[in-house]
Amino acid sequence: MTDIDMRAQEVADKLALLRATLATSGAGAVRLRGTDWFAWITAGGSSAVLHTTDTGIAEVLVTAGDACVLTDQIEGERLRLEEVPAGFSFHIEPWAEPELREHFVLAAAEGRPVLSDRPQADELPLPLPLRQRKLVLGDAEQARYRLLGREAAEAMTEVLHRARPDWTEQQLAGAGADALWRRGIHPALVLVAGARRLPLFRHATPSHEPIGERAMLVFCARRHGLYANLTRFVSFGGTGSAPIAQRALMAVEATGLAAVAPGKSLSSVYHALAQAYHHADVEDAIREHHQGGITGYLAREIVATPSTATQLEQGMAFAFNPSYNGMKIEDTFLLGPDGLENLTFDPAWPSVDIQGRQRPLWLEVDA
Repeated sequence: MTDIDMRAQEVADKLALLRATLATSGAGAVRLRGTDWFAWITAGGSSAVLHTTDTGIAEVLVTAGDACVLTDQIEGERLRLEEVPAGFSFHIEPWAEPELREHFVLAAAEGRPVLSDRPQADELPLPLPLRQRKLVLGDAEQARYRLLGREAAEAMTEVLHRARPDWTEQQLAGAGADALWRRGIHPALVLVAGARRLPLFRHATPSHEPIGERAMLVFCARRHGLYANLTRFVSFGGTGSAPIAQRALMAVEATGLAAVAPGKSLSSVYHALAQAYHHADVEDAIREHHQGGITGYLAREIVATPSTATQLEQGMAFAFNPSYNGMKIEDTFLLGPDGLENLTFDPAWPSVDIQGRQRPLWLEVDA
């Protein structure tokens, strides 16, 4: 089957799922506004232009008889040619008359309720079973994810091998973004913390300061709507006590990863991590930053908490990020029949075996 045929089948399967939801709910239409759901229903198309928003320049409206892209005359032809596969119609309104879109939606729903991922006015939220299906990735989605994860990890490796201690955090972030864009990947998030700021902030947005003797680089890298999330560290002229502390954090992470299995709840992973922090004598760390959770079409679809009842299934992707004392570890994993597959593993990056998994060490570069 060609890529075009696979994409067409993926769209057909998802439209069937949406139409089954319409039939059981009695609604007249499903309206998908978010860039995440747009990518999901179009099998990897993008409605993103301004990358700091979670809704894009187009929506998809699905009824029993049609699947229609709603956009304006600025975007319509580009979306038709470059982003949206066959099988969708288009409703293109003048950019200065957005009210025409609302009239079209009301007419398409034929007086029945409208379901939406981001409901407004009288619209209703998507049913939970449908939201859960978005978290379970099919074969074609998994193939796109593997390629994204590998290339995002290669971009990370490339940049940190080139980094120098006199680079500013903003220079390192810029180099990271450049490496991702050259691979056709959106740098949805790039965090950098140098030696001074690393122990101070969990979310260190890049500053003008030189990175100094060590640095952390974080990617949330998006392509085809999917997110590859990973964190790496570089050290210049020796790591001091960092390897000891990092291996202790790896043990915490290993406990959490071992708890990921079909049929378990996401909260069980949180509790496993909490217990591991307790054994590592850093019990407060779990309250200082979230631990990650399910990823996919959002950097975090669902964050693990003590009460997150979401049941884990094969086909789900995960990005956990245990951290403490200027240390963090993060990769993107896919849950398959043989357990967790690390999508962001790069064999060119130094690693160590931790309970049967290769986990990233600090990259040591001569100063």
